[in-house]
Amino acid sequence: MKGPRRCAAGTMMVVVAITSRALWTTSAFTPARMQSTAKIIMGNMDATYRCNSLICRGTGRTSLLGMSTASSPTDVPEATAESDAPQKQKVRAERVLSGVQPTGSLHLGNYLGAIRQWVDFQNNEQKDDEGNVIPVEKFFCVVDLHAITMPHDPKELRESTLSSAALYIAAGIDPAKSNIFVQSHVPAHSELTWLLNCITPLNWLERMIQFKEKSKKQGESVGVGLLTYPCLMAADIILYQATKVPVGEDQRQHLEITRDIVRRFNDMFCKGNPYKKRCKEAGIPSRPVFIEPDAIIMKEGARVMSLTDGTKKMSKSDANDASRINVLDPPQTIRDKIKRCKTDSLEGIEWDNPERPEATNLLNIYLAVQPGRTKEDILEEVSEMSWGQFKPLLAEAVVNHLQPIQERYYEVRNDEEKLNRILKDGADAANAVAQQTLFASKIAMGFVTPTN
Repeated sequence: MKGPRRCAAGTMMVVVAITSRALWTTSAFTPARMQSTAKIIMGNMDATYRCNSLICRGTGRTSLLGMSTASSPTDVPEATAESDAPQKQKVRAERVLSGVQPTGSLHLGNYLGAIRQWVDFQNNEQKDDEGNVIPVEKFFCVVDLHAITMPHDPKELRESTLSSAALYIAAGIDPAKSNIFVQSHVPAHSELTWLLNCITPLNWLERMIQFKEKSKKQGESVGVGLLTYPCLMAADIILYQATKVPVGEDQRQHLEITRDIVRRFNDMFCKGNPYKKRCKEAGIPSRPVFIEPDAIIMKEGARVMSLTDGTKKMSKSDANDASRINVLDPPQTIRDKIKRCKTDSLEGIEWDNPERPEATNLLNIYLAVQPGRTKEDILEEVSEMSWGQFKPLLAEAVVNHLQPIQERYYEVRNDEEKLNRILKDGADAANAVAQQTLFASKIAMGFVTPTN
């Protein structure tokens, strides 16, 4: 079997097929309910393979996030004995899941490249080709399990986790419209990761560029979690039955190892009479448990580069705080960072010149924090300016854009009791979905599941 290629880690963003809305609950998911619900879910998955559904044909629609979304197989009508006439399909529901690590402060790149796109998706109705509104379930998580693959401070992890959740809300993620939760609050992420750890060849993991680079810095003290990081990311994706995963070009190979793991799992456990017997005893169809997700390469326009090197992405891991604008930076700090950021000595300001990456980056930021403006509009305003004239304009535009987010953040963060309630509600909803997939995977592997 061909192993995965190299890749680098990045923001997780996943689109998945949604199950019947009637199956959703925020109450305790008992083993008995899990088994009966799994029977319904897997039955719906079975229908997906039989019909000419979206998952079969791959004719996904494109959403505001640039992602192809999967339809719910529960809404696909089937021919009956009484009538073989085509029936009009109901509007199918969809699901979106995405998250950011709570390591350090969220910066402008996290906000513009991910969180603001989530907000746009949340607030804009998705419609099919006939103009029908598509119901969408939205899950946005703080991926704290990813954060502990490197040495961390417990106090900082706790604060960063709550801070990230508060920033999601401050930036516009509405708990009334979307589910916000912490990854570790859904135990199925960890449990499925262990199952995947046990079937993933060591040499697949050792080839990962992220492990090679970070293990060099830590030497023999490197944790096993860093090695098995790809299994955790794979669990995040397949736990929610993703069919399409929007990723940056530098993240494509993270998806490749997920596809390899899915293929290996299905080949090992989802074939033959013994598997059919286990499924029959559990009351679920004997279909492959996991779906191989496809990559949708996101446009690079959302990338925000470092203030000290226009060829590198703005990063929380950069030791130099001057390289990034943190969403919670005070106004004067933002002004100082932009004033001192790297530029060039050429006259005028121009866009998309590969020899002037810093100019392109600063113009991209200026455009991004002024919704409604165009490149042409921006260039007409600033092309003849010097850097000394342009930088103050950029600084004030960033400050003005972030100010209401900062004000809302402190309002949310200071009410920790309410914030924790929001996170619990989100985790309850995510758990209801995750347990269904985990149950099916354990049946496939031969585990004895509770019957009461």
